[in-house]
Amino acid sequence: MNHLRLSDYLVFLVYFIVVAGYGYYIYRRKRANVTSTKDFFLAEGSLTWWAIGASLIASNISAEHFIGMSGSGFALGLAISTYEWMSAATLIIVAVFFIPVYLKNKIYTMPQFLLNRYNGTVSTVMAIFWLLVYVLVNLTSIIYLGALAINAISGINFFWCIGGLAVFAVFVTLGGMKVIGYTDVVQVFVLVLGGLVTTYLALNLVSEHFGFGKNIWKGLAIIKDQAPTHFHMIFDKSHPYYKDLPGLSVLIGGMWINNLNYWGCNQYIIQRALGADLKTAREGILFAAFLKLLVPVIAVLPGITAYVLYKNGVFTHEMTDAAGAVRPDQAYPTLMNLLPPGLKGLAFAALTAAIVASLAGKANSISTIFSLDIYKRYFHKEATEKQLVRAGRYTVIIAMGIACLVAPALRSLDQAYQFIQEYVGFIAPGVLAIFLLGFLWKRTTSTAALVAAVLTIPLSTVLKFLPVWTNGVFPDYAFLDRMSIVFVVLIGLMILITLLDRSSKYMPRIIQIDKTMFRTNPAFIVGSVIIVGILTALYTVFW
Repeated sequence: MNHLRLSDYLVFLVYFIVVAGYGYYIYRRKRANVTSTKDFFLAEGSLTWWAIGASLIASNISAEHFIGMSGSGFALGLAISTYEWMSAATLIIVAVFFIPVYLKNKIYTMPQFLLNRYNGTVSTVMAIFWLLVYVLVNLTSIIYLGALAINAISGINFFWCIGGLAVFAVFVTLGGMKVIGYTDVVQVFVLVLGGLVTTYLALNLVSEHFGFGKNIWKGLAIIKDQAPTHFHMIFDKSHPYYKDLPGLSVLIGGMWINNLNYWGCNQYIIQRALGADLKTAREGILFAAFLKLLVPVIAVLPGITAYVLYKNGVFTHEMTDAAGAVRPDQAYPTLMNLLPPGLKGLAFAALTAAIVASLAGKANSISTIFSLDIYKRYFHKEATEKQLVRAGRYTVIIAMGIACLVAPALRSLDQAYQFIQEYVGFIAPGVLAIFLLGFLWKRTTSTAALVAAVLTIPLSTVLKFLPVWTNGVFPDYAFLDRMSIVFVVLIGLMILITLLDRSSKYMPRIIQIDKTMFRTNPAFIVGSVIIVGILTALYTVFW
């Protein structure tokens, strides 16, 4: 039944009061610094390792995981988990090689890095690209999927859901990064607990349906038996969803470009660690890597469970639209509607926590880039700290308003998670090429970086639509493979342009790099080895 009962509302009310109250407490405790840009945007020196790790995951996990990834679990199976498990490995690389460079050079925003390493043109072009992607793809899709899920679970009007999520997220965001970081600890606890409850009850439901009573281990064995093709991590070319996850590209190709861009060059994510010292930042990122290993349990398994039940005639009506077409993104809301009163409220709170935390983190990053890299440089060069914070708050409200207006247009999507990954992937190859050559090769010129920035979207667009324009004459590459092709082309162009510019030999190293920055302590090494060992075991078992 698609509504919440009194006990569900009470559970949700407790969650809301705890988050709002804790956020207000954090805000009041540090009120003296509320007009400081470093405090508002970065929470400089205030976040502990566990707050950084929790905030990374809370900002990363949203409706696109609970709804979108469960939908892809329904359609594709466990293979969609590669985004999470490969992210754990990527986070280790980011902690070792990326974070030291940012902290050593006092980088607060990604456009600032581009300004210091290249020039203002490259910085501004990329800042505009980031703002467009963050607002029109990320923020919009999070609001859309969140409203879709809450509407399906509670019966509350879709447009009221959009407005409610936006207001709640704005409330959290306006308190600054410190409030976001520490409330994210609560959000992560709630979303993991609620997600585990949903997975537990879904597996019990499968076990009961097949006559074995409530037994999650039997339920897990049943879904593996009923959907064996849903438990393979690497697809061959004959697989119907090969284009979504093209074989070994998830291990040695485009997935690395996608993940290194997301975790290492993304203001939305890296901002959580930019206000900490190196040791704390690394510990927080490693903690996030451990949490990433858990995400498929709470996001993908429910989707596979819903698929097995649907295949056995349980969700025939719930999983199809009026025309009879299967809607994978309805998998998680459908399961949540089967939860008993109280527990449904907990799962509902978990979903809301994921959505609000992600919206707040995204909105804060949008306001950071606009205020520090656009507003201060082009509109008000003499702006005070207080004026920059005010501009950031206005930006949050405006960006959220735009996302609310655009979100309903996404209703035609089938698998929203794949949509997000593909279209964010239009900019990822260029961003990663610019950052990596900026790190590794001091001769890389601003002209080379600008060419990569300008060409990344056109090249990605051409590769996507050329098969259609040529009636299939040109190969129709999977989007992860397109990312690899664009990345290699841009790297080659950047190297060629730089080598042709003889003056590049004499460019000073604007970004300071010291090999000692990349040394790690024994505890970090042990944690990293454990994560890599777990990943090796998972891919070996589910190859």
